[in-house]
Amino acid sequence: MSFLKPKTHIEQGDVVILYLSVNSMHAIEAVPTIVNKKGETIAHIFQTPYGSLKVQNIIGVEYGSRVELSKGWAHVLQPNPELWTQTLPHRTQIIYTPDISMILHQLEVRPGAVVVESGTGSGSLSHYFLRALKPTGHLHTFDFHEARADQAREEFKQHGLGDFVTVYHRDVCNLGFTSALDGAADAVFLDLPAPDLAVPHAFKALKLSGGRFCSFSPCIEQSQRCIEMLTKLGFNEICSMEVLQQESVIKTRTLPIIDLEFLKEPKPADNGTNDENKTKEPKELKKYLTSSNPQVLPGHTGFLTFATLPPNIPKA
Repeated sequence: MSFLKPKTHIEQGDVVILYLSVNSMHAIEAVPTIVNKKGETIAHIFQTPYGSLKVQNIIGVEYGSRVELSKGWAHVLQPNPELWTQTLPHRTQIIYTPDISMILHQLEVRPGAVVVESGTGSGSLSHYFLRALKPTGHLHTFDFHEARADQAREEFKQHGLGDFVTVYHRDVCNLGFTSALDGAADAVFLDLPAPDLAVPHAFKALKLSGGRFCSFSPCIEQSQRCIEMLTKLGFNEICSMEVLQQESVIKTRTLPIIDLEFLKEPKPADNGTNDENKTKEPKELKKYLTSSNPQVLPGHTGFLTFATLPPNIPKA
């Protein structure tokens, strides 16, 4: 029940984030014993670069506490979608926070909304959808791979989110989102190799009062074909964008202050005085905090194609 609501203490069966550093975090299940590859029940010992953790010892500990490892220490945190995205087991490539934040904003996901998602994959984006639409909304998520769908269903149940999500094993490009979802969705999200094949089914799934659509595609050709189908079906406000995250290089630079007052005075006549005998005054320096772009630009993730279905479009 780790994701359902804020908690103060770790309970047995919770998924816990073991925080070692900003670049080293692990999701572990708070259970005292596990079954090894030989089928034997053994104590649950989690190994880290800073030594081992006997997982039984963290049950009952307050979230956010510092716990001792055999060669160091770590913190135990309650998971949220941001931490889960960084620690989840990858069954597929996943969408990360920069793209996810734009998707949630553009799809206007809110409590009470009904969202249709395909495909589920590793469930990274699904957890963000669920946090945004709880406690009265619902997520319908589809994956054509049966094992992945089963794993995702079990994972949502383990995280305490099973009441807010329905997982389907289904090829939506050929079979659609089921007739039960026709006219039921406030928003549809696609992460498919051929999104244009699923756009007509998304059209049927959106409410008569209209709704928002998004497709994530790594190739611009996929986005182009999707836009052609969206235009054909009467969607408007169609746009594609690419979200790139980059860090600014911050440096402190010391620059001399140029004194231009001498320009206001007439130039003194040269009377043969040796300039080498003159003492030079030290220049005044000032420090500035500067920002610049890094030398290496961030890599491409994918193109986000958004569109709006206007209300009362006939659905033959």
